[in-house]
Amino acid sequence: MTNSLRKIGGSARFSAISIHNGQVHLAGQVSQLKEGDIAVQSRDVFAKINELLGQAGTSRENLISVQIWLADMADYAGMNAVWDDWVSSVVPPTRVCVEARMAQPHYLIEVLAIAAEK
Repeated sequence: MTNSLRKIGGSARFSAISIHNGQVHLAGQVSQLKEGDIAVQSRDVFAKINELLGQAGTSRENLISVQIWLADMADYAGMNAVWDDWVSSVVPPTRVCVEARMAQPHYLIEVLAIAAEK
């Protein structure tokens, strides 16, 4: 395996996708939706992850690890209902979910994902 590094998208502050030695690392994903509950924001974030994985040439079937931060653990069951649907057709990755203060008050969830390249 070569020691290659490729970056896709993002801004001056961070890359949206970093690909290194067969692993795809996504930047943390948040929903910009200011209306809606945890289910709405979770679906939006998981759709963004699907899109970014596609840009990197992989998919959620190749997820290795996911880290989830919730603004309020009271939203855990609501997020899990969306999560369960999102991973229902794949072998789920390892996962952690914790409560954390978010960078913006309307962020209810942030998700970081690592996947294998296809």
